[in-house]
Amino acid sequence: MSGQQENEIFQSLAIDEIIYKTRLTRKFMMRKFYEPLDPKKILSFIPGTIQEVKVKVGDKVKEGDTLLVLESMKMYNLMKAPQKGIVKKINVHIGEQIPKSYLIMEFE
Repeated sequence: MSGQQENEIFQSLAIDEIIYKTRLTRKFMMRKFYEPLDPKKILSFIPGTIQEVKVKVGDKVKEGDTLLVLESMKMYNLMKAPQKGIVKKINVHIGEQIPKSYLIMEFE
């Protein structure tokens, strides 16, 4: 038996009320599951360096207000508020390099 076959496990898969037995690889079983976006959490959409933070904890913002400036690939990206709210927590500071999908800020 090859190494790849040893890592596969038979599972039941239901499609249109028909149950199939199939092999799912370890890679498939260890995948990251989809999580819907939380509108109260602002995540970075690209890696970059924080150039400016335009709000502070407790500030009231409305939809479209600029929250911060993120430099990436020699471009300055303005991150804007997706909805109105109150800034609860800021997890970055000026000059900090952050990866993609980093939790930048939270709203109440």
